[in-house]
Amino acid sequence: MSTSAPPQVHFRTCNLCEAMCGVRIEVADGHITSIKGDAEDPFSRGHICPKAVALRDLHEDPDRLRHPLKRTASGWERVSWEDAFRDISQRLHDLQKEHGPNSVGAYLGNPNVHNLGAMMFGPGLLRALRSRNRFSATSVDQLPHQLAAHLMFGHQLLVPIPDIDRTRYMLVLGANPLASNGSLMTTPDVRARLRAIQERGGKVVVIDPRRTETAGIADQHVFIRPGTDALALFSLLHVVLEGDAHRMGRLAAFVDGLDTVVPLVRDFPPERTAPHTGIAPGVLRGIARDFLAADGAVCYGRVGVSTQPFGSLCQWLINVLNIVTGNLDREGGALFTLPAFDLIGGPRAFGVGPGSHGRWKSRVRGLPESSGELPVAALAEEILTPGEGRIRALITLAGNPVLSTPNGTQLDTALGQLDFMVSVDPYVNETTRHAHYILPPASLLERGHYDLVFHVLAVRNTAKYSPPVFPAGPDSRQDWEILLELQHRLETLRKGRSVRAMLQHQALKRMGPERILDLGLRMGPYGSRFHPLKKHGLSLAKLRAAPHGIDLGPLKPSLPGRLRNRSKRIQLAPELLVADVARLRAAFPDDAAPREGELLLIGRRHLRDNNSWMHNVPGLVKGRPRCTLMIHPDDASRLGLAEGANATIRSRVGEVTVPVAVTADVMPGVVSLPHGYGHQRPGIRQQVASAHAGASINDLTDDQALDVVSGNAAFSGTPVQVRPA
Repeated sequence: MSTSAPPQVHFRTCNLCEAMCGVRIEVADGHITSIKGDAEDPFSRGHICPKAVALRDLHEDPDRLRHPLKRTASGWERVSWEDAFRDISQRLHDLQKEHGPNSVGAYLGNPNVHNLGAMMFGPGLLRALRSRNRFSATSVDQLPHQLAAHLMFGHQLLVPIPDIDRTRYMLVLGANPLASNGSLMTTPDVRARLRAIQERGGKVVVIDPRRTETAGIADQHVFIRPGTDALALFSLLHVVLEGDAHRMGRLAAFVDGLDTVVPLVRDFPPERTAPHTGIAPGVLRGIARDFLAADGAVCYGRVGVSTQPFGSLCQWLINVLNIVTGNLDREGGALFTLPAFDLIGGPRAFGVGPGSHGRWKSRVRGLPESSGELPVAALAEEILTPGEGRIRALITLAGNPVLSTPNGTQLDTALGQLDFMVSVDPYVNETTRHAHYILPPASLLERGHYDLVFHVLAVRNTAKYSPPVFPAGPDSRQDWEILLELQHRLETLRKGRSVRAMLQHQALKRMGPERILDLGLRMGPYGSRFHPLKKHGLSLAKLRAAPHGIDLGPLKPSLPGRLRNRSKRIQLAPELLVADVARLRAAFPDDAAPREGELLLIGRRHLRDNNSWMHNVPGLVKGRPRCTLMIHPDDASRLGLAEGANATIRSRVGEVTVPVAVTADVMPGVVSLPHGYGHQRPGIRQQVASAHAGASINDLTDDQALDVVSGNAAFSGTPVQVRPA
């Protein structure tokens, strides 16, 4: 009589979003039998969201590629890794030799920051390309945060993190952490943490054009017209700084620029901005006074305020509000993290650069570089516009920009005109269907994991390493192995073979991500370098011995020491941002009012499908269709639209047709479509996603609409016309 072996138990961090929830995975006979929250994880404390269970579905997905593919006249053909590497490197080298290094572009998608190997070995491949045509999801999402941090605090990752577990007043603009799990504020079980604010006598206030899931549990929700958040923030500061008052406290000793900010805010009383924002002056004045009176308050703004024409002003003003009220670098306000692997203050070899801006510009439109990347809104035009420096080949790493960047239809057309394209990706999707080669990495559960970036953005300092659940197959390659091999072959073709280069390549190959991680932990603020008894310092071995993770404590005040500019002083009024205030004034003159009948399109996300590649998981797309156009009852009545009927939405760049959802959860004059849909394009190999195709909001968003300071895409507030289909 045979008996099956007892299940093996693995503890991991879910890396499908930013929350870093701990999971408990049971495996029997090589198959996952259970995924639950890890009650002993010190950060997530047993909480998981529905996405965690999708780890199994993604690993077992029959549509996930498991070997390299080459596109031929008769379709996709399987090829060996050796043949793929040899042909790819040779063709990229030949193109750059003939047309220059900038003829090859690169795009990095959001999943790269959830991937230890990609984070560590992706930069090497980009350096080997020597191209200035680098793009990523950063400029459709968070670039204003990083630019403001770079200009004010000296490092692009010095993003102030809300001390959500101790604050007594949380003001949220353009963010929906109940759906995002706290983007750029890594926060597992955010619902419980927000309710805890209320339970200790505090208050949660949301300002948003939509009554989001977060607004639904807040103490106060205030509608605001899309694209006017900078005006509202200036008005809040106007009230806070009336009479030249401020409450910076100890921050005043190392803050420069208050004398510049005070005259600026005088021009924006709530009475002046109300016709544009739609917020009654008394409401804004009340919020400002409550914020000042709270014993620990924090303002937090996310995608909705970043993805608009004044996104950089918004993120700057949010920081200014936290600073002048004395709520930066204090418990209950906004603090900086001290992660175990310190990308900010650690050794240069392990860190991310402090950032840069405007060192070069894009060829066609002259858009500025930020931290070595150009705005992705320029990618299509850099392919389509003839002339020297045109992008002729593209490498995409774990991204689907056809669905995630503005004017996706134009980019879809552009990708079809490339001379050569390579995608490191596990799927044939809307973007990779254009590739000449697709190189699929091992699955999420076949690689070790440590969150390099999200520990920098977390509401508590913790550390956790997740070993692989399954061994990679014999024909599999890890992301980092693919990237390192392409880097080595490109460098060899350019420079020729050398013993030194071979030894360096072999050394990196032997180290892999884990040994580099170990070195970074040892050199970090909790590592053996800082302990007389080295055995007490943090290392990878210590993390392996603590499968649930290690709690390193709450965030603590760290200024001015944590600042990374030469002066060690906060720059409250960076010239680049102060100069942009004139553009804001010009856009909203006193004698102008919103155009009657105009509809402005905003996006939204759902807890189950916050990225397009999750639409191929049956459990995450089941239930009522979520790709609907939310519209206010007054607008629906005026336009003759009924619940469930199809509507056609048209913008400057295109049109889509979707079902209507009539709801008072959006303010009049605003309509909302979710992000990440549009799986109707031919040639993709994602059966579940194709059956729930929906329509892409980015077939409507405009590549010409930008925050001109940073180059970030301005998705929020796209003017559209809506009619019955």
